[in-house]
Amino acid sequence: MKAALTKYTALPALLVLFLLPDVAAQTRDTSFVSLEGGTKVKVRRDRNDEFHSPRKAALYSAVMPGLGQIYNRKYWKVPLVYAGYATLGYFVYFNSTHYVTYRDAYIDFTDNNPGTTSYFSIISGDIDPSVYDKELYPNTYNKEDYDWMEQQLKDYMNFYKRNRDLSLIGMAGWYVLTILDAVVDAQLFHFDIDPDLSLHVIPAVRPLPGLPPAGGITCSITF
Repeated sequence: MKAALTKYTALPALLVLFLLPDVAAQTRDTSFVSLEGGTKVKVRRDRNDEFHSPRKAALYSAVMPGLGQIYNRKYWKVPLVYAGYATLGYFVYFNSTHYVTYRDAYIDFTDNNPGTTSYFSIISGDIDPSVYDKELYPNTYNKEDYDWMEQQLKDYMNFYKRNRDLSLIGMAGWYVLTILDAVVDAQLFHFDIDPDLSLHVIPAVRPLPGLPPAGGITCSITF
């Protein structure tokens, strides 16, 4: 019971420590506003009204994927986050399933037990088992065909195992990437990007020394 209590009370303590700098940052600034007649009024403003915490964004994304994007009000990114997880999850499932199938087939093919023949389900029926199965057809099998079939099963097993591992690594990388994305968006949350960007094209006449004036255009970008 003591160990269980420690296990469940450690998480809130870690969360408190993690959010402590943000709690401390919620202090108040004092400023004065001048009114008519020279009267000054003291105004207090909570810093947290303007401070968008990258630490919170990282924590939210780590606890629940997509929550950091919601915190940053990047709602359109949430479907992308889960689409990435769904895609990588599908590849993990697909490669894991095929890896188990070929692993079992390889084990059955090499275990010297005539009763284990799961490899028949993945080997084409067009190939006569009497030429490669030494357990069921010890008098007719060909050693070269047996060795080739064994190598094929082993290669496919390793192929799907490698792809499964890469898919798991990709999922871990996607998890980290979504956290970094939330942190960057939180850092740039108050970054002002002026949408008033315009291009002006104006006809112009350029005098040239010793030559008649030449026509042209002048381009200017306003931002």
